[in-house]
Amino acid sequence: MRISLSTMIVIFLVITLGRSQNQADTFFKQNCASCHTIGGGRLTGPDLKNIHLRKDDQWIKDFIADPQAVINSGDQYAKKIVDDSRGVIMPKVAGLTSFITQSIVNLIKEESSKERSKFSGNSIQDRPLTAADISLGELLFIGRKKFKNNGPACISCHHVNGLGYLGGGYLGPNLTTVYGELGGKNALAAWLSNPSSETMSPIYNNHPIDESEVLPLVAFFNNESRKNIQLNGNENDFLFMLYGIIGLVTFLIIFDLFWGNRINSIRERFIEGGNNG
Repeated sequence: MRISLSTMIVIFLVITLGRSQNQADTFFKQNCASCHTIGGGRLTGPDLKNIHLRKDDQWIKDFIADPQAVINSGDQYAKKIVDDSRGVIMPKVAGLTSFITQSIVNLIKEESSKERSKFSGNSIQDRPLTAADISLGELLFIGRKKFKNNGPACISCHHVNGLGYLGGGYLGPNLTTVYGELGGKNALAAWLSNPSSETMSPIYNNHPIDESEVLPLVAFFNNESRKNIQLNGNENDFLFMLYGIIGLVTFLIIFDLFWGNRINSIRERFIEGGNNG
């Protein structure tokens, strides 16, 4: 059976579009979903639903390719994104091509048109955090309980202040305040579900953190952040009292030097006057 040229072209286009769709889905999941949803609300970065109605395709592609360059250009919309993200700047993603960039734009458009996008977020984020979560999260962080998919323990690269001098490694950043820095529960849960940093992505793509382990880690980091705030508050109270005592002692010393010398001078005059009499 002979296949017409038009049929071959259709088959080729279907295969090409299918590959493009799969590539875009994989890329978005691995590099974008930790900070963005499509229709699920803000995480660390903005919700991308209908972004193509707010900015044109070329702007979107330019920002995906090199966010810092667009920000440095003085673009006001880019500045607003940074301000709304509490100063967190989207990193430049390695391996981007013009084909992938256009595929991402097409993906955002297609997913925006759906009633519920596959990238609208994870339902596990709706569950409340518990004391049991905090305990489990600490065990996972320090490695006393292994991750289900055999990923490395967080403590091998990161540390938190609450664990003292043996609080962990220093290859990665201090995570004591990561709960607030990334924007709270939902944003941190999304990040942990699919870490997209250059260091973590290659590791956790093959050993992802299981859904049942995400919220315990979130609870642990939330607890550490609260403890840090309380500790800083107590430290500030202590410093206030200490500085107050130091100030009082300094004042008394100066007062004694000034008035002590003056009293001694007056006393000497009385004594000299008595002797003269």
